[in-house]
Amino acid sequence: MKNKILITGGAGFIGSCLAEKLIQDSDNFVVIVDNLSTGNLEKLPGKLNGNWKFLKCNVNDYRDIAEVMISYHFDYVFHYAAFVGVQRTQSNPINVLNDLKGIENVFNLCKNSGVRRVFFASSSEVYGETLDLPQNEETTPLNSRLPYAVIKNVGEAFLTSYKKEYNLDYTIFRFFNTYGPKQSPDFVMSKFIKHALQNENIPIYGSGEQSRTFCFISDNIEACTNAFKYNKYVNDVVNIGSDLEISILDLANKIIRLTGSKSKIAFQPPLPEGDMRRRYPDIKKMRSLLKRELIPLDEGIKKTLENTKFITNLSEQ
Repeated sequence: MKNKILITGGAGFIGSCLAEKLIQDSDNFVVIVDNLSTGNLEKLPGKLNGNWKFLKCNVNDYRDIAEVMISYHFDYVFHYAAFVGVQRTQSNPINVLNDLKGIENVFNLCKNSGVRRVFFASSSEVYGETLDLPQNEETTPLNSRLPYAVIKNVGEAFLTSYKKEYNLDYTIFRFFNTYGPKQSPDFVMSKFIKHALQNENIPIYGSGEQSRTFCFISDNIEACTNAFKYNKYVNDVVNIGSDLEISILDLANKIIRLTGSKSKIAFQPPLPEGDMRRRYPDIKKMRSLLKRELIPLDEGIKKTLENTKFITNLSEQ
């Protein structure tokens, strides 16, 4: 009998890549839902092989998502739908807060329809500006303040509460910066690549000394699907990212070098909020899921650049 799997936000960057991986297993039947507010149909799997289906659906509308979940009686749910992007979420905080409806809708339907396990896309933003590094799932305090981070934190609280009240199993993935060929051009990696390919100045907010880690999409997907496939980290939290830090300024210079660009660095005033000084996760759990080394940053950027369709799309936007 096939595993019936729901992916919300499945026309987004990470959700669509997750779908591609899951449908490679003929024992899975995957339903992808997305309201296409930030998702894109072009990101959906290229081959219709009979074990996946796309439905336009808004998880924040109870009747919309209830019709889907009641019809299919899913075994597993990956709740990845969210309003994302630092500047976008800060400019539209009400849209971020609306995602709380989707969280409640999906989790209520899960506990009422026999779902065996929920996988939730949380975020490194829940850690806020922490001084405890590396950021560990069990020991680092959560001090998020921005609406996006608060909503992710509340989503985590829903799951721990639903486990206690209704015995609904879950796994929480806290995503740190993930990049790759399908990423939309309003995130730092894809934005820098877009500017570099067009020989445009690359904007750096503040000094550029703020640091991040960058996880190539295949590392993210393999770790998450292994948690599903091998039933690992049930009722637990897993950081999904890289443990190699790089400053934003060094990242920009690296992209200029790898693309052979004529771009220059254009320093801008610091962002008023949300641009945390450091992001550095403890990824011991993720490494146990991968059982291999992570893809190096230079290699991941080169893999991204090799996707000619991605380069064309960036140039057109």
